[in-house]
Amino acid sequence: MYYIAPLDSPLGGLTLASDGSSLIGLWIDGQKYNRDILKGKEIEEKELPVFSRTGNWIKRYFAGEKPEISELPIKMIGSSFRKEVWKILCRIPYGEVITYGEIAKEAAARLGRESMSAQAVGGAVSHNPISIIIPCHRVVGTDGSLTGYAGGIDKKIMLLEHENGDFNKFI
Repeated sequence: MYYIAPLDSPLGGLTLASDGSSLIGLWIDGQKYNRDILKGKEIEEKELPVFSRTGNWIKRYFAGEKPEISELPIKMIGSSFRKEVWKILCRIPYGEVITYGEIAKEAAARLGRESMSAQAVGGAVSHNPISIIIPCHRVVGTDGSLTGYAGGIDKKIMLLEHENGDFNKFI
């Protein structure tokens, strides 16, 4: 059983998901792969402590603070490869970007592989179930282009601009 709750944000509506104690999902309304990890009964429950903490985190983020991911109880649901990529995403500082290729090199090293394709990394990034908090919006193409974002390129641009990075060269 999973718990879900809506949350308003400057990006529009968000959906939060929890297993009862940990945050397992945060999707922008209309996002690709929305709720794809939820493989059971969903109950709307707005009063869970994890949802309150997540709402506060999101509010602080959009107020210009830089809350730490570690402030929230997060449980990543996915393959070991995807989890490894998402852990790399968690280390991208506010206002900075990294390329899919750079993530591929780091993931290959961590997993003891000689190499890894940027496309495989792109698939893992696009399936990130905890948008905004696990900052997949900070990933760009090897040439610096603002390639795909499951929440929409317009939302990616809004998030990058919000973080005060110099992203005009990508737009």
